[in-house]
Amino acid sequence: MRRRTTALLISLALLATCGAAVGTAEAADKVKRTAECQGDWLPATPTSPDIMAGEVEFVGLPAVKVDKDVNWRTDPYHNRSWSMVFHSLRWMGRLVADYETTGEKAYLTRATEIAEDWVADNPRGGGPKASPYAWQEHPIALRAPALVCLSKHVSEPWLSKSLVEHGKMLADPRLYEKGHNHGMDQDIALLGIGCRYGHDEWASLALKRLTETVKLDVDSQGVLREQAPRYAIYVYDRLKVAMERIEECGRKVPAEIGRRWESLEDFISHSTQPNGLMVPIGDGGADVRPVGYSHPKKTVRVFGGGYVYGRTAWEDPASAFYSIRFGPALKFHGHEDHMGVTYYAQGRDVLVDVGFHSYENNAYRHWTMSPEAHNTSAVVGAGFRGKTATALSRSSIGQDRQSYRLTDRAYGVPRTRSVLVSHEQDVMAVLDTVPKGSKVSNVWHFARELSAVSNSGGRVVVKDKTGWKAALVQLSMPSCKPVGGQRVVSGQQNPYQGWVSPAYLQKQAAPAVLSPTSENALLTVVVPGTDAPSVSCSGGRVRLQTPKGKVSFRASGADLS
Repeated sequence: MRRRTTALLISLALLATCGAAVGTAEAADKVKRTAECQGDWLPATPTSPDIMAGEVEFVGLPAVKVDKDVNWRTDPYHNRSWSMVFHSLRWMGRLVADYETTGEKAYLTRATEIAEDWVADNPRGGGPKASPYAWQEHPIALRAPALVCLSKHVSEPWLSKSLVEHGKMLADPRLYEKGHNHGMDQDIALLGIGCRYGHDEWASLALKRLTETVKLDVDSQGVLREQAPRYAIYVYDRLKVAMERIEECGRKVPAEIGRRWESLEDFISHSTQPNGLMVPIGDGGADVRPVGYSHPKKTVRVFGGGYVYGRTAWEDPASAFYSIRFGPALKFHGHEDHMGVTYYAQGRDVLVDVGFHSYENNAYRHWTMSPEAHNTSAVVGAGFRGKTATALSRSSIGQDRQSYRLTDRAYGVPRTRSVLVSHEQDVMAVLDTVPKGSKVSNVWHFARELSAVSNSGGRVVVKDKTGWKAALVQLSMPSCKPVGGQRVVSGQQNPYQGWVSPAYLQKQAAPAVLSPTSENALLTVVVPGTDAPSVSCSGGRVRLQTPKGKVSFRASGADLS
């Protein structure tokens, strides 16, 4: 009885507050811009003229025609991301925001029609016109701020009642995504409703949950536990919105939220390659370009959350850059990429992650998440154990050379990978070892701009259209004998291999080098800028002759130094 009474009081309070709004619209020259309707939360597409013309475009897919009486079961691409954005009604919020800036009353009128139609057709519990996406947790979180925005200019019972229902759903602990970017969106939404109507209980709950979620999702170094660096950009932007909303609500931003927000900038900067594109680790597209983040002084950074990043210099497109993955078991937006490396050198992508294609439940998506889609090693004949943590057991960081050792039991037996990067001359060396009695193999994904031009004697050479070349050399250790039998695969369908995804819902054939099986430690050396590096060994030391000079390093047991 008490819960029903509380809900009734909330409804009455919202109705009373909405009654104070200014009819359906103010005069064009008196429209006031509101914090609730302006800001970075608004989508770039579709634009208000597009919406007025009955065309909506989401997630980069072609525009879809919608009638004045919207069919909310529309699902033209059978794409979950498209449907989520459709039901978020942020595009309706675009109309209201542009009404505030232009005074165009037709925008507000159409926004009101869209929102009222959505509310009528999508009751809780479903109906003949309802969509299964309508009341999922993330659309609720993204839709509520758009409805709050509309409420600044529209006073209607259907709107206030819907906001009550959204508030109750957002406050429900059973639906809360704690420690996740969805949870942050839920908190922003609940805070917005609570502050809009003076419901202190909801606002306080949102602030409490947001603080806890931020501490869980963003560690003290700025690493997002969602295991995809591009989501750090999303969280950074959403926390900025959250802090603005907190202050607009007359409350103080918790210090820990501010600290974690600031730490994200460092992680985002280190995750960005010299060409300005973010390294596509986890569910992160290869076309993401962070803008406006200041870079730190350090050129090498080990993040305890599972990332190693190194470069030769900042603000130099020709700088070398590498990434290495380790850390906690797979979760959220991560891939099975532990021990995976990427390598950028001489102004080019060399070794790449195959990238993010989509969230669709299909064979290609599952392959992009698998170890075979990353520059990793495998224990031949052993089953892969997903969601296995990987330790960074050693690191040595010098100005011109860095080396690392990683270990795990992802195949049931100890698997070790040592990585050495030389910046004196551009060289990456990787040593993969497994226990005696086991066999090791690995896979290397080259950039789509490269094509294989030769493959013999344990050496694969790739080049781009300008004639620039790089060589991959594989040796059995400690004998230092060349290991031949590499396979170069490009555009293979069954099973998938030799692909990259340069952007959302795109895939292109690209060369992947599959090593032969080795009973001994397998050393892989990648040398950019040449097709003929001279490699020799003596006394446990490996020597290379590159176009720019000599490089040597020690290979001892499972270590490179």
